[in-house]
Amino acid sequence: MTFASKKLLGLMLVAVTLGASLGACVPLVVGGAAVVGTMVVIDRRTSGVQLDDQNIELSATDSVNKKFGDRVHVNITSFNFRVLLTGEVPTLQDKQLVEQMISGQKQVKSVVNELAVMGNSNLSQRSNDSWLTGRVKAALLDAKDLNVNAFKVVTERGITYLMGLVTQREADRGTEITRSVSGVQKVVRVFEIISEEELRALKPPQTPASAPASAPAKQ
Repeated sequence: MTFASKKLLGLMLVAVTLGASLGACVPLVVGGAAVVGTMVVIDRRTSGVQLDDQNIELSATDSVNKKFGDRVHVNITSFNFRVLLTGEVPTLQDKQLVEQMISGQKQVKSVVNELAVMGNSNLSQRSNDSWLTGRVKAALLDAKDLNVNAFKVVTERGITYLMGLVTQREADRGTEITRSVSGVQKVVRVFEIISEEELRALKPPQTPASAPASAPAKQ
């Protein structure tokens, strides 16, 4: 593992620890990007969309927990108003009901239902999934021709899901890298493909460097 990979994994562990102990009200700076809760400033979504996605996740998770409790294990990931459902439910009827509940949430445009009909995964499996997600992010970070912040990575039972606003080249390259990570059993692409022109339009204009301040005149 490269130094950059180790650094990213270390930072993610710090972020998780701080998030658990301090809540979402304290900003964390990672590599020059301010992290507030689960939102990162360096993102191709606007800050408003990031906030809306976070609210979708919180509201939908609360609804599922109230309806099903511990009978199901459902992870809800929203990116640009597109919701990915991963985890486990005991019956096909439950799978369909969860999707209907999430589809009815305000602002949700579409739902990708990847829930498995089976018993809930255990703590060891979930810890391994978190570790795999970290390894995939580290591998994407090591790729100098990709912007790791363009990708959202979710892993469930060794299956890694890739989300994001990416070009076709980025999608193919990110998929190739993820498949090469040891332990990843399968890669599922849930991308929103944009053109190179659309990508250029998303990039903020470069701010010219300001001229150095002149030294104060001697009295």
